[in-house]
Amino acid sequence: MGQELSADEKMTLKTAAFGAVFLVTNADPGLRAMVKESYAASGVIAGTTGVVRDALTTGGLPQVSGDSLAELEAAVLPALEKSVALLADRAPHELANFRTAVIGTAERAAAAVAGISPAEAEMLARIRIALGVPG
Repeated sequence: MGQELSADEKMTLKTAAFGAVFLVTNADPGLRAMVKESYAASGVIAGTTGVVRDALTTGGLPQVSGDSLAELEAAVLPALEKSVALLADRAPHELANFRTAVIGTAERAAAAVAGISPAEAEMLARIRIALGVPG
């Protein structure tokens, strides 16, 4: 890569990736479902490599919160866009790895309980748009 990511840059990637899971789990909420969905997504994060793995598996958890789905979107979607720009600039060879990890975690979370609901499918589409990935 040439340059290490700073702690703040790593947290941006982590906020984006974990935030995508939060968006999907909150698109069709339910406590039991949220636990199953979060657990299902963790396997994808553990399987990442390189800079993406380092960013997503080291340090503390991101503080992603909001009283509504709209507030979560306002925090997470820009973090996804910023992460794409950051990786495109600093580690372009890692961008596909990041996109695959984020989409994989979000899809796995959405499918963990009774398949992907229409609300979850809509949120997955928004996540793909923020990542610059065609639907």
